[in-house]
Amino acid sequence: MANRLTKIYTRTGDQGKTGLADGSRVDKFHARIESLGNIDELNSIIGILLTEKLPDDKKIILEKVQHDLFDIGGELSIPNHIKINDEKIDFLENKLDAMNDELESLKEFILPGGSKASSYCHLARTVCRRVERNLFNLAQTDKVNEASLKYINRLSDMLFVLARFLNKINHFNDVFWKKDI
Repeated sequence: MANRLTKIYTRTGDQGKTGLADGSRVDKFHARIESLGNIDELNSIIGILLTEKLPDDKKIILEKVQHDLFDIGGELSIPNHIKINDEKIDFLENKLDAMNDELESLKEFILPGGSKASSYCHLARTVCRRVERNLFNLAQTDKVNEASLKYINRLSDMLFVLARFLNKINHFNDVFWKKDI
């Protein structure tokens, strides 16, 4: 295991550069750092979601997701390092499908809302979509693990379904978009 930080500030970033885990330094506004920051934000929102009353099996899913997001951050911090694989994508797809099977088919667009937990899921979903855009932007110039790109795409879908699922079990209606309101 790598050395842990014993001193939080290093002053090495005071000139607008930051270090990657491989020892290289990049601008703090580099697409890789932007992606890392957005993944951290997504992970933080999922942490907030986990403070809500959730079924134990959904907490386990979200806790696993938090670790996977940290691993994606690791991939970004150590170029050419791979942690996310098809098995992790399959896990998300299986959980997504199982939750979706318990929901009514959507016939209309829905808006974020309903229960507080559902609203946090929608917030996480929108940040997840930003992460996806950032990673695809980064992939234009740098190598990004294809499995991580797929994982983030499935995660946003899973968060959407989880938002609906949480509304259902907490006896809240989804908020439907109305064309002429």
